[in-house]
Amino acid sequence: MSNSTETSSKIKSAPPAKAQRVAETHRVTKETDILIKVDLDKPGNVDVETSLPFFSHMLIALATHGRFSLIVRATGDIEVDPHHLIEDTGIALGETIYKALGSLAGIQRAGCFTYPMDGSLASVAIDLCGRRNLTWNVKFGNFTIGNLDPNLFREFFKGFVDSLKSTIHCNVLYSDNDHHAIEAVFKALAKSLRQAITPLESGEYLSTKGMLDES
Repeated sequence: MSNSTETSSKIKSAPPAKAQRVAETHRVTKETDILIKVDLDKPGNVDVETSLPFFSHMLIALATHGRFSLIVRATGDIEVDPHHLIEDTGIALGETIYKALGSLAGIQRAGCFTYPMDGSLASVAIDLCGRRNLTWNVKFGNFTIGNLDPNLFREFFKGFVDSLKSTIHCNVLYSDNDHHAIEAVFKALAKSLRQAITPLESGEYLSTKGMLDES
């Protein structure tokens, strides 16, 4: 019969609990009121309400193809111009994802995906590196999509890049129409973001410097 010491030595300790990558941001200005919640590792709970239906559609696509849960409640002075609501939502979403990550350490950091949408092809590359930069090679025609000027989506991406402390390159290689072009961009962002936030086996910064600037 084994003694208690021998028995206890055979019992493996449980692995450390995985930190939940969950966060919430409530951004209120004189122009907008935006509540965003994310759970980066629990896909399926996507509930988006903004004052701009086509914009809501793009955010739903982002969360669905990025495989994360997203709740958005966003209103703003769209009677003035949709610009404020779109830009501020980008800022709030980037901030929320950054808070959920907790740090730029312990993740794959970079991702790239090229997404086909019927006759349009978009490529998005992202580096969660602490350096804020948006390269935007996306051109639209002279008409609206869902009553929105599609050029306003650059403002969403700029706000998103700045608050996520990231570098993002968006390129539409060719396009059959503007709806397909911008939807391909959002879906390519979703897939590349999922790659970038995938955890490493250990918690180090994926950098030859051994650190990243997160200020």
